[in-house]
Amino acid sequence: MSTHLVISAIGEDHPGIVEGLSKTILDSGCNIEDSRMSVLGGTFAVIMLVTGNWSTLGKLDSSLATLQRQHGLDIHTRRTGPRRTEGRFLPYSVDVVALDQPGIVHQLAGFFSARGINIQEMSTAAYSAAHTATPMFSAHITVEIPADVHIASLREDFLDFCDALNLDGVIEPIKG
Repeated sequence: MSTHLVISAIGEDHPGIVEGLSKTILDSGCNIEDSRMSVLGGTFAVIMLVTGNWSTLGKLDSSLATLQRQHGLDIHTRRTGPRRTEGRFLPYSVDVVALDQPGIVHQLAGFFSARGINIQEMSTAAYSAAHTATPMFSAHITVEIPADVHIASLREDFLDFCDALNLDGVIEPIKG
């Protein structure tokens, strides 16, 4: 029977971290089911969902201490089960671009939370606009909209929200 382990690791970026982590997982008899990895500033960060049986996950847990010392990582693990979804949800993609300003992520999260909409995934970036070097912000969000939500009203509310904050935003269904 397969069980799940969430692993998060963070440390100074250098070549070999992903190779070392993936080899440790493979050598333990486990499988990487889902992962997100990124270099943020000079720091490498990863979060992944690993599957295996109780024995292989135990072996992996033990092996991670060595990897932590070898690569100077802070590693945390948590046992979990498969994701449970109650009710029916529609997957939607949200994209926002704006002049960079504090609080955009908080305001976006508040908009969806107030409507009972779960944020499944979010990536954001601050960057300089081409030619002008104006500080810009972008966000790509995947949300789960309850099937009983009136989409046209939600879309209208979202566009009004974006207009009020001077955000350029779009919300569209994810086409499978």
